[in-house]
Amino acid sequence: MMRTRPLKVALLGCGVVGSEVARIMTTHADDLTARIGAPVELAGVAVRRPDRVREGIDPALVTTDATALVKRGDIDVVVEVIGGIEPARTLITTAFEYGASVVSANKALLAQDGAALHAAAGDHDADLYYEAAVAGAIPLIRPLRESLAGDKINRVMGIVNGTTNFILDKMDSTGAGYQEALDEATALGYAEADPTADVEGFDAAAKAAILAGIAFHTRVRLDDVYREGMTEVTAADFASAREMGCTIKLLAICERAADGASVTARVHPAMIPLSHPLASVRGAYNAVFVESDAAGQLMFYGPGAGGSPTASAVLGDLVAVCRNRLGGATGPGESAYAALPVSPMGDVVTRYHISLDVADKPGVLAQVATVFAEHGVSIDTVRQSGKDGEASLVVVTHRASDAALTGTVEALRNLDTVRGVASIMRVEGE
Repeated sequence: MMRTRPLKVALLGCGVVGSEVARIMTTHADDLTARIGAPVELAGVAVRRPDRVREGIDPALVTTDATALVKRGDIDVVVEVIGGIEPARTLITTAFEYGASVVSANKALLAQDGAALHAAAGDHDADLYYEAAVAGAIPLIRPLRESLAGDKINRVMGIVNGTTNFILDKMDSTGAGYQEALDEATALGYAEADPTADVEGFDAAAKAAILAGIAFHTRVRLDDVYREGMTEVTAADFASAREMGCTIKLLAICERAADGASVTARVHPAMIPLSHPLASVRGAYNAVFVESDAAGQLMFYGPGAGGSPTASAVLGDLVAVCRNRLGGATGPGESAYAALPVSPMGDVVTRYHISLDVADKPGVLAQVATVFAEHGVSIDTVRQSGKDGEASLVVVTHRASDAALTGTVEALRNLDTVRGVASIMRVEGE
């Protein structure tokens, strides 16, 4: 039986995503009513600039007092798309206190304070949904929280930032340098005027923390995630990758240790084989590769940002939360029962590609190989080229710990025959 009294929704933020959420709520009102079992009503929109024209939104709904909006007491669901830590955190917890459930796209806040927010939602029998916080329109959070809830996830590896993928794809396909590719991304609107959060990996690290926490039933905070940006990636790195049959991507990698006793979460550039599904992800698209015991290998792919894709994820959560509201139930909350320790980056084991500038004379290769052996790092392949007394030495290792590799590189820098370490890059996906 259809309920006639509408469920009331408060929208916090009306920028690119928020305005699209409001538009879809209006244009798809009949479909949303049929899918939920009751109409949904946009009861208020909190903004910072009330004088700005917002097409399709009744000016009477617009307010600058977000706190008063969430404290009304008749709001069923608060949709938070303002981003940042404050005032979003206070507004969300206030919404719970006043009886509302919350749909959020706030990756930074969830990565930093997800546990506290889940606890607040639980204390007030409310929902906290956040599909839009990771990978835009791609259904990812719900499959990890629900569809794969009976499986054991061992690894989540993906491209979760469209800006960096666009830049690296341009560098790979056109031979452009980093700055040239960044300038194009900025001109096309893929990169912000200040791209630091994207290119230095902060955005991807927040998403990695969220994914790791869900996948491994363990609390993983932003501070637990190793982060390395991609601003030092060069055209020469791509040339080396091509020689190995690889390309370079900025990856978020969350994995369970082989013995199952700990987990790691990290973001950094990596070479991946062209045969790997992630290697073919082009432009500003996102993709996440999940490996689990029973389901095996799964790939989630699609647009990872933008007003419409992100709004699609928000509306999906809104429908789910409203259905729960009508049924007098709540959806899945935080699952952190495993409480596995998060290992430091030094414990991570992977392959490495190291480019060295060395003196072009007899015995150099033997010296370098000895240093690798002394630190317990096994060499897979070596390639040397050079002339006029200078040479380039490229070493690809078998799997080794980050700590062992770090010690190796420090020792290499002390060799008189090693002029410098041109680049170090991890090799993933094999």
